[in-house]
Amino acid sequence: MFQSDWKPNKRSSIPVYMQIKEYIRRKIEHGEWTVGSRIPTQRELAKAFGVNRSTVVTAIDELVAEGLLEGKGRKGTFVINNSWSLLSSRRPPNWHSYVQAGLYRPNQWTIQQINRLEFQREIIRLGTGELTPELFPKRRMERILQQLMRRMDSWGYEEPKGLLFLREQISQYLRSFGIVASPHSILIVSGALQALQLISLGLLKHGSTLLVERPSYLHSLHLFQSLQMKLRSLPMDEEGVIVKGLPELKRNDHATLLYTIPSFHNPTGILMSSERRRDLLEVCEKIQLPLVEDDVYRELWLDESAPPPIKANDKNGLVLYLGSMSKILSPGLRIGWVVGPEAVIERLADIKMQVDYGSSSLSQWVVAKWLESGEHIPYTEEVRSELRKRREIALEILEKEFSDLGIWNQPKGGFYIWLRLFSDISMKKLFEEALRQNILLNPGYLYDPFESNTLRISYGYASLTELITGLRRLAILIRKAC
Repeated sequence: MFQSDWKPNKRSSIPVYMQIKEYIRRKIEHGEWTVGSRIPTQRELAKAFGVNRSTVVTAIDELVAEGLLEGKGRKGTFVINNSWSLLSSRRPPNWHSYVQAGLYRPNQWTIQQINRLEFQREIIRLGTGELTPELFPKRRMERILQQLMRRMDSWGYEEPKGLLFLREQISQYLRSFGIVASPHSILIVSGALQALQLISLGLLKHGSTLLVERPSYLHSLHLFQSLQMKLRSLPMDEEGVIVKGLPELKRNDHATLLYTIPSFHNPTGILMSSERRRDLLEVCEKIQLPLVEDDVYRELWLDESAPPPIKANDKNGLVLYLGSMSKILSPGLRIGWVVGPEAVIERLADIKMQVDYGSSSLSQWVVAKWLESGEHIPYTEEVRSELRKRREIALEILEKEFSDLGIWNQPKGGFYIWLRLFSDISMKKLFEEALRQNILLNPGYLYDPFESNTLRISYGYASLTELITGLRRLAILIRKAC
């Protein structure tokens, strides 16, 4: 969906269509809309500029007549020249062909819309997996930053594995839930997502098969698929991933790695039981299948603390453990970590230095000082208290408005309620209709292409007023669709 900060001046003596024409011409002349690229649709332009579609059509028609644009029917309107190429015998490079040839596959259309629309103020974000900005500890962080300015020795790069002071703090922090890891076996990354990228680049071959839960957060990304790797789904029940059948899957599919989110799973909210964690580790040890444990939601327990991580019982270095500050403190800090055998951490650190030469020094110092200060524990308790209120409000609205529309889980932690509708409706149409009501949804097909009637509902981000209003509007939209 096209967005623009510019709008035509309807009070100007210059006709609106001429202003739009010059806007498009500037985009082309400055190389923002390159030769070979498709421009936004007439409908999108009209909505962004707040004008009738006919006004946009007039502007485009003139640019077509001048040889800058060409209409290709249902495929859209494309840039075929710029002002310079019209004066020259040489055509500029077709950047569109480069874009199509890139190694990384584009995000799903729905994901692209979510990424663009999340930052519009009027949007109610019913699926966002983040804490509400209202909970950010501003005063505590002000004190941390003041202390930090007196302590930071340098604003330069940190060593390949990350700031030693931070790795020491994380090492102590991990001990609080049973993981013994020296600073040498910890790598600082720019969020858990970068950890997955480094693992794919540094440890796996093209064509590798990864076992993932069904549904899974990994299906909403094209990270592994872009590197020609396959995702093989594992069924789940109320205790987590089902272990039975793993040996056959590894043997038949030549699986290289298993990825799991055992604590307050994304998107279902399921909490893997202690017994299931032990069984999973035991089977993976027997069949020599390395395991990636993504534990970024661990601290967001609401009823009782999550069982010890799988990594806590790993005596053979089989588990790569991922953690992050994105879900509990701030996603904008972009600080996460990987824990694993030192040889693996050395390899991933080398790849990271090639990719970005290290995570932000300032962010690393902030998180290190935050953990050292003792502020983290009381702050986390406050977060849990607020999330409990939000969960109960969301469940109350669901019980009142959705009891005849679907069923859902009652999460013990995290952000997510997995809503399954009784009726099969077009989730894409529901997504688009909700957008017209300024509601942003996360349909289940993002996490499993075969999920046709599910939604990931988050009670973590939207304000309480928005959460209530958004869920009530959503119920109305679903009833109309049914």
